[in-house]
Amino acid sequence: MARSVTITGARAVEHLSTEDLVEVFVDYVLPFAVAEARFFVGGAVGVDTAALEWLAEETKAEVTVVVPRTVRDQPDQASAAILKWHGAGRLAELVELDIDEVGIDAYLARNRWMVDKSDLVIGFPRSGDQGSGTGYTLGYAASQGKALLVVPI
Repeated sequence: MARSVTITGARAVEHLSTEDLVEVFVDYVLPFAVAEARFFVGGAVGVDTAALEWLAEETKAEVTVVVPRTVRDQPDQASAAILKWHGAGRLAELVELDIDEVGIDAYLARNRWMVDKSDLVIGFPRSGDQGSGTGYTLGYAASQGKALLVVPI
């Protein structure tokens, strides 16, 4: 069964090693990362970039990166990962929403865009973070009747 999945998560993941993040993805993302699945990731630093790197390298799932404006407007680490996998032909799609002003409203609009195209939303909020964009996105997904998997990190 084809499935579309949005991954959303914290930008601040310095408290986790790369190995820790990989372990979390293996445990909670891999079961959904079949070849006919499509994943939407937001192209920011933190969970977005880590998920992009892991999905592109370790799975056969389709990967779509969605940015609120353009790739060049993303942080250096994020844009480097996006351009690397786009250049390698590993992205099914690169969506630049070209929203006029980049800020919290643009990021939330990007997240709603991804959620609206997904059956499942997997969220990796930072433990104890109540007012985050990840929390907003998970709330929006719930209000739209989307299936949720929430894994605090």
